[in-house]
Amino acid sequence: MSDLGTFEKYLIEEFYDDYREGQISRRTFIRRVAFITGSMGATLTALTAVGCSPAELPTATEPMPVPVSPTAGATVAADGTATATAAPTTEPQSPLSVKEGDPAVTGSRVTIPVESTDISGYLAQPAAAGVYPAILICHENRGLTPHIEDVARRFAKAGYVALALDLLSREGGTAANDRDAIPGLLTNAGAERHVGDFKAAAVYLKGLDTVDPERLGMNGYCFGGGITWQAATQMPELKAAVPFYGPGPDAAAVASISAAMLGVYAEQDERVNAGKDALDQALTAAGVTHQMNVYPGVNHAFHNDTGQRYVEAQATQAWNDMLAWFGEYL
Repeated sequence: MSDLGTFEKYLIEEFYDDYREGQISRRTFIRRVAFITGSMGATLTALTAVGCSPAELPTATEPMPVPVSPTAGATVAADGTATATAAPTTEPQSPLSVKEGDPAVTGSRVTIPVESTDISGYLAQPAAAGVYPAILICHENRGLTPHIEDVARRFAKAGYVALALDLLSREGGTAANDRDAIPGLLTNAGAERHVGDFKAAAVYLKGLDTVDPERLGMNGYCFGGGITWQAATQMPELKAAVPFYGPGPDAAAVASISAAMLGVYAEQDERVNAGKDALDQALTAAGVTHQMNVYPGVNHAFHNDTGQRYVEAQATQAWNDMLAWFGEYL
């Protein structure tokens, strides 16, 4: 997979793990990879590279999938060409969850100007009048979901103004897209576009009367953890950032980080953890304030309480550790 970028490779390997663990079907696995690579030939090459067996690979007659409107649901056509994976319906399980309408929090949809267009996001703030530190939130490879909006409200309840962008705004928004196509749309857009959107979001936040412009942090999950690392190398206004189990930046870019970094890792997430020690060493060599937390007995995405890998005890601990980090460095 040498021709794939960091995020493409990261997501293909993630989906292979999901498939092997029975979290997604073979059909869904191949659809998602095909949307990332752009062709069934490239998909075959990529899946061979991650170790798929011949039985797991696409067949010679398997057609390239086409995006399906979310309103089509998860109907499976005879040849599989019009299959769309249904969105998860799991309700929040975390005791930290903050429902819409909580009197301590106000939530709203906002638009942010970026160059010649506007992008959208979900803004959550404490209901009480005041000036607060602010957190930018980067979603997972699923796009801006109700779970990430819940995370924004959790920050608001903890005393932060939180802004979660929809990085698929230019593509019509997360809700308008085939769930299996979303990871490919995100990787095709490129990390630089996403970081640019967060730069614009930082300007927007710093212009709010409720935000202390000198106290800006960032948080992201999985794919969003990787974008958080990338943003930290390019956004000196970030005072602190907490990426959850995402791919780290190139070693050459680490010296550009001025934020205090808390890396969150899962003990059983061998794929992501493979790069942790080298990143730790690079951060130390560059003099970047940082800490790498590894949470025992859990796997990738253990914080997402709408997912199958959620573990309440460690997710709650990681959340509290993040708040303590922001409390110290913001």
